[in-house]
Amino acid sequence: MPYQIENVQAIETLDSRAKPTLQVAVTLAGGLRATAGVPSGASTGSREAVELRDGDPDRYSGQGVLKAVSNCNTEIRDLLSGRAFDSLAALDQALIDLDGTPNKARLGANAILGTSMAFARAAAIADGKELWQWLPTIEGQAYRLPVPCFNVLNGGVHAPNPLEFQEFMISPLGAPSMPEAVRAGAEVYSALKKILASRGYSTGLGDEGGFAPDLATPQQVCDLLVEAITTAGYSHGRSGIMIALDPASSEFHKDGRYLIGESQLSSEQMIALLDELVERYPIWSIEDGAAEDDLADWQTLTRELGDKVQLVGDDNFCTNPAIISEAIDNGVANAALIKVNQIGTVTEAIDAIRLCHTNGYAQMVSHRSGETPDPFIADFVVAMGSGQIKTGAPARGERIAKYNRLLEITASASLPYGLA
Repeated sequence: MPYQIENVQAIETLDSRAKPTLQVAVTLAGGLRATAGVPSGASTGSREAVELRDGDPDRYSGQGVLKAVSNCNTEIRDLLSGRAFDSLAALDQALIDLDGTPNKARLGANAILGTSMAFARAAAIADGKELWQWLPTIEGQAYRLPVPCFNVLNGGVHAPNPLEFQEFMISPLGAPSMPEAVRAGAEVYSALKKILASRGYSTGLGDEGGFAPDLATPQQVCDLLVEAITTAGYSHGRSGIMIALDPASSEFHKDGRYLIGESQLSSEQMIALLDELVERYPIWSIEDGAAEDDLADWQTLTRELGDKVQLVGDDNFCTNPAIISEAIDNGVANAALIKVNQIGTVTEAIDAIRLCHTNGYAQMVSHRSGETPDPFIADFVVAMGSGQIKTGAPARGERIAKYNRLLEITASASLPYGLA
């Protein structure tokens, strides 16, 4: 059925890092109204769609989004008001055409994405469906509850500590259900907090709800995670809980070297470090293990570790189907991180997932460090059937909202849990 839009209205709100973002509302004919909150990243790929910021130093240190808000309330509203769209793809294409730039720099990917998300939610309500039931699906990937990757310890740009590696996650691969996976994440998180406190470390939190103790090496963190998993009563490995890493290597890659602590590692040494970690700890997934702009490093990493672990492209992929296609041809990684705001429309994110599935690449749907309470990606990952999600620690409202939404979906529908 066609969905006729009556109005689009945006306001400036705050994300979980106290930075401005947008909330966009789409009203359909008849008065049905739905809203969406737009996430924002800190560790960003250089080829992400453009998040429009005001640049006014007297407001939010230049980070205001009143321009993006205005674009929603003028050009986007004027284009959409009174028009009917029979699909999300048609709506998203109209927004892409209106912007007219290759990276959504004119209107702002944040303005476009908020409209895309809010329209999808409004259309689902109009059809009397849950959002995950309404969204387009991927042929060959049935509805699925995903393995959650809980970011329980933060470093890099997400925390004020010496750790260069950005995210240390636990993944309950062996859990029998979504509720048991959430329970495992919460219990290991609690065990880790007690261990850190008992040893005099801070239990303050980083941007994504993980602890941010004054640790210096990934080995120290992995030792603690294995201990916390065991202390909480779980086994480590495929039948229990495993570890996933996001070094975010681009953030500490300078002049061809990876700067870790006092060391300046060559490409070969960086890959050797990751290989050592995989051999020593129950690690199943590594994201951004090489710098985004170093194709040779990525190819070598994939050859050396691609048969051992999942290698996820994020900063080098940017949820962009064209970039992912090129990476597949070049033998880079074996999985992609999917962030809807990296590309700027829900449809293009779906296209990226479809491309990955067709080429045998896994897909991990992801939040951003600057989040809102909007649980859109929880419905999105179930609809895509990709079987993996990362949305922070089992703490802080904007992270918990996604896990709780997955629990709601579990209670309302009989769906399989686990990796695709």
